[in-house]
Amino acid sequence: MWLRIRCDLTFEIGTPTPFVLMLRPRSGAQQWIAREVYKIQPITDAFEFTDDYGNLCQRLIAPPGRFSVHTTADVRTADGVDRDPGAPFVEVQNLPDFALRYLLPSRFCESDRFGQMAAEITEGELLGYDQVSAIETWLRASIAYLPGTSDYPVSAVEVNQRQSGVCRDLSHLGIALCRSLSIPARMVVGYLHGLQPMDMHAWFEAFVGGRWYTFDATQTVLTGGYVAIGYGRDAADVAVYNQFGPAVFPISHHVSVEAFEPDDADGSGFIAAPDELADE
Repeated sequence: MWLRIRCDLTFEIGTPTPFVLMLRPRSGAQQWIAREVYKIQPITDAFEFTDDYGNLCQRLIAPPGRFSVHTTADVRTADGVDRDPGAPFVEVQNLPDFALRYLLPSRFCESDRFGQMAAEITEGELLGYDQVSAIETWLRASIAYLPGTSDYPVSAVEVNQRQSGVCRDLSHLGIALCRSLSIPARMVVGYLHGLQPMDMHAWFEAFVGGRWYTFDATQTVLTGGYVAIGYGRDAADVAVYNQFGPAVFPISHHVSVEAFEPDDADGSGFIAAPDELADE
């Protein structure tokens, strides 16, 4: 599936303001970035770095006045979401090093508070993938998905108390439940084709059977069309922008995801992603 993703952000800046942006997707096991445009207006010096989670980040100082960021990319992504019922639990001592950080409680995922609840939700399930699938099903049935109702991240404990939340909130609770069972889980932020209403989206991945699998309790049926731009322990690690100093908020924010057929419609121009990106 070929997707054209786009995000436009515009701010009104009062004083020179440092930003760290996270708006560039990287090629990996499930997606290939074939074309990309990244525009900053007015033009200002920007420096890119890779954070501790492998995300591409850009740091800059926005000048006073109207400041905008425009990104677009053509992405070949998986036609479907891999499912693997029965994929086994990986014992902690056998986990790869990169997965260990996703076992621990974090700011918005207090996994040390959910051990009994997770055990009840997954009772009778095979250890591993089937446990995570049971958590996803429970979230879908028990926590109301209410897009657009929250501008600020809330923790898994708060989501469980409220019994409702946005995509980010449901992911926090799903991650906390998985980690309480010693299953590594991480948050993903990016785009989803067909999402209604359209906006940036968040879901979570769990490490079972030797690899990461996608789970998304906000969608009744998981299809293809996911494009990841950031991975982390929770929402604190995957903000599409962080700004420092006096608070500023976008005066306009536009996100779009469109399917298209490339000139090379048979896909022969697609280059497979490096194998080493599949695991990290």
